[in-house]
Amino acid sequence: MAALVEVKDICKIYNPGENEVRALDHVSVSIQEKEFVAIIGHSGSGKSTLMNMLGCLDVPTSGSYFLHGKDVSRMSDDELSDVRNREIGFIFQGFNLIANLTALENVELPLIYRGVGKKERRELAEAALEKVGLGQRMSHKPSEMSGGQQQRVAIARAIAQAPPVILADEPTGNLDSGSTKEIMSILKQLHREGRTVILITHDNDIAAQARRVIRIKDGKIEADFEQQVEDW
Repeated sequence: MAALVEVKDICKIYNPGENEVRALDHVSVSIQEKEFVAIIGHSGSGKSTLMNMLGCLDVPTSGSYFLHGKDVSRMSDDELSDVRNREIGFIFQGFNLIANLTALENVELPLIYRGVGKKERRELAEAALEKVGLGQRMSHKPSEMSGGQQQRVAIARAIAQAPPVILADEPTGNLDSGSTKEIMSILKQLHREGRTVILITHDNDIAAQARRVIRIKDGKIEADFEQQVEDW
């Protein structure tokens, strides 16, 4: 069976020439459907650059990236935007919520851009907020919610139209330990429901909760292993 994500010999080079920086240096990795993978590395390791590649936010200098069997590394900006809309749900460290919109409106917004009709997007947004435990907070704005609640809104926004891939970039980086536990529990539940979860982190404790860990250092894959996780 073809991998959901197939990265082949990718390089990303900034400032080509004498002072070039190889953010990614001949990286190859495969991720199957329904995996829960943590990509871990220190600041400057290349993990954020790899995330940008996997999320179709950037294209490699060389090499190929296949998503669902399609070579997205050769696509135009418009084509990449379409792939992001259909295939990937993004969760960011900074929540990226719009301050003057309610939780429900924040979740609905990407669905508007995808052309989802008013009735359907309201139903999808409400269902997503219920799933993350915010059924009673739909009319609240970000300033009226805790950091953990805001991140749950961001997760609801990412999953509202059931994308096959959840790409979470340091999703617990701004949260206290209690909220971190809540967010990780939601991500694990999404994985149990059949989503592929790719988690970018610098935190070994967070990576320890994933079933597979890819460790990146100096733009190269340093380790790639599966592990037993107790609370699955």
